[in-house]
Amino acid sequence: MQGVRRYDPLSDGGVRLELTPTTSSPLAIDVGESTEMRIQRLISENPVIIFSSSSCYMCHVMKNLLSSIGVHPTVIELEDEEIGALSAHDRGDGSSSGGGAPAVFIGGTRVGGFESLVALHLSGDLVPKLEHVGALRGIGL
Repeated sequence: MQGVRRYDPLSDGGVRLELTPTTSSPLAIDVGESTEMRIQRLISENPVIIFSSSSCYMCHVMKNLLSSIGVHPTVIELEDEEIGALSAHDRGDGSSSGGGAPAVFIGGTRVGGFESLVALHLSGDLVPKLEHVGALRGIGL
């Protein structure tokens, strides 16, 4: 993983953070950690995470959808060989969704790609799921 992209809720473009093995961030890269283990750790440590490739326009659309709800996900750009590791992770956990990127995980569970995220939103199940994992506070009407 060459870097992590976290999006500032006040800016449209976002901020790119380059990580090094010495950073104290929870998104730190442990050089002794396998790609599969790093992916699993990032999924478990972040309530909402999107794995993407640098050229994926759907990731931008997914980030905008989540931001419009009030959630600002962690976005990880994967290299081609790491996308394969993400697919292997999916096969290992029994997920029926197709592997690869973009992939959204909420509360450690794979939601799927863009279509799955939109379907979850249109069904009215996205906001409660985000509230359940602590990524979104309850909306008082």
